[in-house]
Amino acid sequence: MAIEQLDSSTENPFAFDIATASPARLRGIFRSGAYRGTTANMANGFTQGNLAIIPECHALAFARFCQRNPKPCPIVGISDTGDPTLRTLGEDIDIRTDVPSYNIYRDGKFTESVVEITDFWREDSVAFILGCSFSFEEALMQARVPMRHMEIDRVVPMYKTSIELQPAGPFRGTMVVSMRPMSMEDAIRASAVTARYPHTHGMPVHIGDPATIGITDLDDPDWGEPTEFRDGEIPVFWACGVTPQNVVHAAGIPVVVTHTPGSMLITDIPSAIS
Repeated sequence: MAIEQLDSSTENPFAFDIATASPARLRGIFRSGAYRGTTANMANGFTQGNLAIIPECHALAFARFCQRNPKPCPIVGISDTGDPTLRTLGEDIDIRTDVPSYNIYRDGKFTESVVEITDFWREDSVAFILGCSFSFEEALMQARVPMRHMEIDRVVPMYKTSIELQPAGPFRGTMVVSMRPMSMEDAIRASAVTARYPHTHGMPVHIGDPATIGITDLDDPDWGEPTEFRDGEIPVFWACGVTPQNVVHAAGIPVVVTHTPGSMLITDIPSAIS
């Protein structure tokens, strides 16, 4: 069953083009609490990141988990212990407020979504930023590969799979994937384009029959929203940075904070690899 996503504010806070807006300007709006929805197609050209905040006693194990599973968990940045700023990713970033919305997990179970996490940040907190597929979607659109979820104004669908991950400490489980419907021609083009973005999941992990990777119903995603298929299209699956939200269930850590799927940190780091 999909976790209910926080909606954006009823009044549109964006009196400007979000696709060309600077990351700092967008983070300022998120910090104000005026918006809590998806960051898809925002600040094109800059890397967006998934978030996982882990207690320091488990941070090394989580770093090992990411290193062993780079497709779903490519590390973009790590905070200093207890420091909510991420100086390597941009100026004036405060991870407690600069993501549109956050998910809270207690003892491995999702409990709530919130718009800021000041009360959840502790002296032993370590923030991990993991690469996000939103960053390669700009390149796909430039290659004229359609992004259906954007066309119909939905959050990309994400699914738990049967793809086993390499464990590290308490972190173990199966991969989460995001899915985009495409023609076979577009899928081939998309694979070539996204192969150039290993820091944001790289090329697809599976194309075609979802049952092969343990997905039984494409109309019932675990996160995000269902999308539409058109004649001749097939599902194309990428490793997804929501994977940590799947593995924290098994880890059973007292408190873990993540982003709400679709609501990312927008960094000042260019998304293209020079």
